[in-house]
Amino acid sequence: QVQLVESGGGLVQPGGSLRLSCAASKFTFSSFPMAWDRQAIGKERESVANISSEGAYTTYIDSVKGRFAISRDNHRDMMYLQMNNLKPEDTGVYYCVRRPYSGAPAYWGQGTQVTVSS
Repeated sequence: QVQLVESGGGLVQPGGSLRLSCAASKFTFSSFPMAWDRQAIGKERESVANISSEGAYTTYIDSVKGRFAISRDNHRDMMYLQMNNLKPEDTGVYYCVRRPYSGAPAYWGQGTQVTVSS
C-alpha cells in the first residue's frame, strides 16, 4: 500500500522558516508528479506547490511564490518543501500528495501541522 509520511512541521514565529519532508514508499516514486496541499481550519484544502515527476517543472499558488520551494530526490524517494518568511496565514495542516498518473489514483499522507504565530 502506498505510504507517504510527512515530517518537519511545528510552531514558528512570523518570518521564520521550516522545511517539510515527505518519505514515499510502496510505489514507483519517480514516475509520479507530486505536490504539497494544505488545509487551514474552516477553509478548503488548497494545492500550495506541485512538481513534475523528474522535478523539472514546479508551480506555486500566488500567495507563496518567492517564499516556498518544492523539490524532490528521486534516488531517495523524498520530497521537500522549503518555507521561508512564513506568515500567520500559512498556518495549516500540510499534506504530501501523490498526483494521479497512468490510471493510478491520487493519494494523501496523514499531514503535518504548521503553525505560524508569535
